[in-house]
Amino acid sequence: MKTKINKTNAARLLDKAKIAYELIPYEVDENDLSAPHVAEQLGEDIDCVFKTLVLQGDKTGYFVCVIPGEHEVDLKLAAKVSGNKKCDLIHVKELLPLTGYIRGGCSPIGMKKTFPTYIHQTCLEHPYIYISAGQRGLQLKLNPQDLIREVNAEVCKLF
Repeated sequence: MKTKINKTNAARLLDKAKIAYELIPYEVDENDLSAPHVAEQLGEDIDCVFKTLVLQGDKTGYFVCVIPGEHEVDLKLAAKVSGNKKCDLIHVKELLPLTGYIRGGCSPIGMKKTFPTYIHQTCLEHPYIYISAGQRGLQLKLNPQDLIREVNAEVCKLF
């Protein structure tokens, strides 16, 4: 028996854009919201499980970086590609009011506002990648080119 998965706002936006994707549920561990844990739950290589980070630059304001799950964003590179001198990750308490998403369930698709988005170049090495579907316990599996088009992302080096 297949359980029905409720569509998230991110999934509805992909439907509207006629972009193919799969919604993949996984077991959430509230004590481990890390991408490596998600990859393990999915039985996938960590290199194709991407996490969404929201940063604030000193000149341009907020922007989004999407990077492979076990890497850390290089703040100097992120600042440079986004047109800032310096930048920092936003505080976790700012995430929900700013994006509409919580930590561990932040999708680059369907945030409250459209922010400049940068995705790490290794996404192009995979036929598909995983990103959060907008809630904990649910991932979107999609072609990286489709994601790039949907969020108007710039592909670049982020670590």
